[in-house]
Amino acid sequence: MGSADRRQRQKESLRASILDAARELLVEHGFDAVTMRKIAEKIEYSPTAIYQYFTDKESLVQELCANDFLTLAGTFGRLAGVADPIERLRQMGAAYVGFARSNPNQYRFMFMVSHPRWTWDTAERNHDRGNPNRDAYTFLRWTCTEAIDQDRLRVDLTDPDLAAQVIWGAMHGIIALQIAMSEDEWVDWLPLEQVSASTIETLIRGVTRPGPPDGPRTPAAPRPR
Repeated sequence: MGSADRRQRQKESLRASILDAARELLVEHGFDAVTMRKIAEKIEYSPTAIYQYFTDKESLVQELCANDFLTLAGTFGRLAGVADPIERLRQMGAAYVGFARSNPNQYRFMFMVSHPRWTWDTAERNHDRGNPNRDAYTFLRWTCTEAIDQDRLRVDLTDPDLAAQVIWGAMHGIIALQIAMSEDEWVDWLPLEQVSASTIETLIRGVTRPGPPDGPRTPAAPRPR
């Protein structure tokens, strides 16, 4: 490896360390309490070194948001080839739980910490919105839309945003409970894998019409106009 390649790898490693430290501090203390100096202290570097990578806290947090949400989108994107939208929903639920278990700090930062409006106000984020390859919510909504178009969901679930938010909300709930209260001995918490698998199947039964995909289904009432 040449010296130029080695320096580039060192820069990338330091950049990743800065982002990891910032994420941990933001989760623990919140946006207002975290400063560039505190991030520098956590990784034992001078604030000057951090400013070589990020012009200010806003740009650092914006990149952190973009990176973490793109990682989740990539997790879902690998399921794009699953033809059956109901099976895709089932596998997305498992992938979502797997992402949270593998990346608990990222999950806390993304979904359990309040984000100031400016964290989303970037050209890159606006470009990602609506692109299922880069926007996890759009991928979920697209899957729900396919299920609705195939008459696979209950007759009252004709709005893909409603279906997507019901499913997402339920999955987030069990994950957030485990992350926030897993050490609380008042409740005998079951393993997240067991609870999430049951939740996914319960959700699938709850949002879909009765009957197998390729067989006769229970006749549906006319859709509300």
